Amino acid sequence: MVVCCKGSALSRLWKSKDQQVQQLKHYQPQNSKGGGNWRKKFLFLGILLGVLVSIWIFLSMNANIIARRKETLANMCDERARMLQDQFNVSMNHVHALAILVSTFHHGKNPSAIDQKTFAEYTARTAFERPLTNGVAYALKVLHSQREEFERQHGWKIKKMETEDQSPVQDDYTPEKLDPSPDQDEYAPVIFSQETVSHIVSIDMMSGKEDRDNILRARASGKGVLTSPFNLLKSNHLGVVLTFAVYNADLPPNPTPEERIEATVGYLGASFDVPSLVEKLLHQLASKQTIVVNVYDTTNSSAPIKMYGLDVRGAGEIHISNVDFGDPLRKHEMHCRFKHEPPLPWSAITTSLGVAVIVLLVGHIFYAALNRIEKVEDDFREMRELKVRAEAADVAKSQFLATVSHEIRTPMNGVLGMLQMLMDTELDATQQDFAMTAQASGKALIALINEVLDQAKIESGRLELEAVPFDVRDVLDNVLSLFSDKSQGKGIELAVYVSDRVPEVLIGDPGRFRQIITNLVGNSVKFTEEGHIFVSVHLVEEVKSSCDFSNQVIRDSEDGIGMSYNTLSGFHIVDRWKSWENFRMFKFSTEASDAINLLVTVEDTGVGIPQDAQSRIFTPFMQADSSTSRTYGGTGIGLSISKCLVDLMGGEIGFVSKPGIGSTFSFTAVFQEGRKNLGDMRRHHPDPPVSDFQGMRGLVVDGRCMRAEITKHHLQRLGIHVDISLNSKSALSGILEACNLSGAGHLDMVLVDKEAWGEGSGLAFPRLLAEFRQNGLMKPQENLPKMFLLATSLSPTEVDDLKSAGYTDTMMKPLRPSMIAACLRKALGVGSKRQREKGQAMALRSLLSGKQILVVDDNAVNRKVAAGALKKYGAEVTCADSGLKPQDKSALWKLK
Repeated sequence: MVVCCKGSALSRLWKSKDQQVQQLKHYQPQNSKGGGNWRKKFLFLGILLGVLVSIWIFLSMNANIIARRKETLANMCDERARMLQDQFNVSMNHVHALAILVSTFHHGKNPSAIDQKTFAEYTARTAFERPLTNGVAYALKVLHSQREEFERQHGWKIKKMETEDQSPVQDDYTPEKLDPSPDQDEYAPVIFSQETVSHIVSIDMMSGKEDRDNILRARASGKGVLTSPFNLLKSNHLGVVLTFAVYNADLPPNPTPEERIEATVGYLGASFDVPSLVEKLLHQLASKQTIVVNVYDTTNSSAPIKMYGLDVRGAGEIHISNVDFGDPLRKHEMHCRFKHEPPLPWSAITTSLGVAVIVLLVGHIFYAALNRIEKVEDDFREMRELKVRAEAADVAKSQFLATVSHEIRTPMNGVLGMLQMLMDTELDATQQDFAMTAQASGKALIALINEVLDQAKIESGRLELEAVPFDVRDVLDNVLSLFSDKSQGKGIELAVYVSDRVPEVLIGDPGRFRQIITNLVGNSVKFTEEGHIFVSVHLVEEVKSSCDFSNQVIRDSEDGIGMSYNTLSGFHIVDRWKSWENFRMFKFSTEASDAINLLVTVEDTGVGIPQDAQSRIFTPFMQADSSTSRTYGGTGIGLSISKCLVDLMGGEIGFVSKPGIGSTFSFTAVFQEGRKNLGDMRRHHPDPPVSDFQGMRGLVVDGRCMRAEITKHHLQRLGIHVDISLNSKSALSGILEACNLSGAGHLDMVLVDKEAWGEGSGLAFPRLLAEFRQNGLMKPQENLPKMFLLATSLSPTEVDDLKSAGYTDTMMKPLRPSMIAACLRKALGVGSKRQREKGQAMALRSLLSGKQILVVDDNAVNRKVAAGALKKYGAEVTCADSGLKPQDKSALWKLK
């Protein structure tokens, strides 16, 4: 037989770092200067295009503003021309109607129905119908042969106008001072006039050039005709005279000009003061002060006559609107322009400047972005180079930790092995204590090295999980056995509960699962001085299916009486539901139907975690308080490793904690259900508890129902039928009834908690039984069931009082099936554990006795430890440090 151990691996320490350095040498940074120059050229072109767009926007908007200004001027001018034309046409129609009236009531009546007084009153009353006229007058057609009779009939001479050229007259103008009209073929003296122009009565309208031409054209055409502008009498204003011919009734239809001239009997004229006319019109408009208006008579286009308007220069373009006063031989125009210079096109300026500013701002932003991109690219190249170096350093660090921890563990195995061999020798009490202390320190150091190795594996991504069958209950029993001494020393309750719905065999990594629970329970033991630590395992589906659980262990109630709560120790606890309420498994259904989703909860009544430290609780090498490492010890990587392991198991981890009350950590893990195979189970757990208690009945006496349920859980794992009594009266009744029966109703054992109803109340329970016996209510002593005391800790005085009180033995907490079975076997005489251990040792001795074994290891201490362990069971051991030496080969040949 050959036993070979692998040697040092320090020669591979820097191999990965060398590979990273080689990668760094082959790394060629990309040159992005060319790309940066192209980006800047495109940016310049974009800015230039944006400026051009802003200029185009200005020119376009300015052109639109000018066009709108011209359109506004045209609309205003056309509106004024149209109003002036409409008003003049209205007045012309009324003058024409008055001419018809004179023809009807003066020439068509005999005698005439109209005289000067009647005409003056009528025209005065109807002046509102002719708002644009200064006055109207009627001149009679008088031939030269009729002049004397006409003058005699009217009593005044026919006067002529003052001048032929119609020069301006003074305000003291009187008709009596005028000269008689010279002889001519025909006269047109005014016989009727409106009061406003009464000064023209008796004046011969044929004596004025403009009026004569007007009269001749009017009677020949039969339409109203206008004079050219001239200075009106008694006025310095330019005006025009509108003349209509008055015909007698003998005028045939569609007459010729000669027939019209022959039928003419008089002339009705109306004078228009053009400046006053236009001024009144402009006063009606709100925008009078906006534009300058001029009215021209353009009959003679080479010498137009200004009828209205001052010689005030306007600004900008001129718009010309034609005005039709109804005389086809006369042409009139209205010229309009704005009074003021056009304002600056602020909308075009602001819009174009805004676009330009935006373009420049965006260009600046892009320019800064390009510079930033270049800097980021440079930083990226530098960071990528540093990243390669950092990764090389990180891999080297992780490999260094893994290698060094591995190398440290080799001598530590020798230390622990030699200490164990030393403890197997004859030592006095002091020496034994020293050796045990050294061994405990060595184990603590091994645990620390394992944590560092796990952290290194996690950081390097090389941590992998096994997939082997295991029993969750055995794993938890093993964890409880690790912390039983510490919990008993502190006097705290330490208990575990696994739901019946959890399968007996799961497939996963039992070692890592055990490591998570060990870290969580170890922290709870470390930070809990009183109260309890409770580990429970359930299926996720079991917990989230309903909030109303029949299982008392899940359904913790904090409604206590006084200061006692319905918890394991009666202490107040945090709400465990908050530690898993945000888990994904509780919000979404799992995809794999054959997956086993476990929920593990570890609650304690310790000091709790400060609120400001809860955010960093899973950070490696970070603890809740800077003094924690001095007060409680530890490295601060246990929870970090646990979180990583939980993630690898497809679960989540969370916690809830309140300072002064305690903490509850919960995590989920996904496993597969496996078949029960005794060979595999023995390989991982070589000593499972063997139940020899099928068919037995027991009674658990405990006033705290949570604690009683957990005790019942462990007894049922051994096949014992269990009842619970929560008070002394029901417990005594159950014992009395069982003692009076036999067979199936017989009670084999009674388990009483030391603090069933308070401090030390369980020790006084046998006295009540004694009183029952004295009263003859119970059968003789031999029919009493075996009584066991459940205790977390016992003082020496209490140990001495156990036998006298009537207890067969004591079961120290935390309860485990193996420990309960050992205690029951001893008390009930089923078997002896020492004999089994002795039998196992004898079987191992018979297996190795006389066998020749070659131990090969490059470490002398390891060879010595292995040789000592093998010689302990009678083996003949040969040691060698390698298989290359000749003497080693000869030894190997002998073994063959």
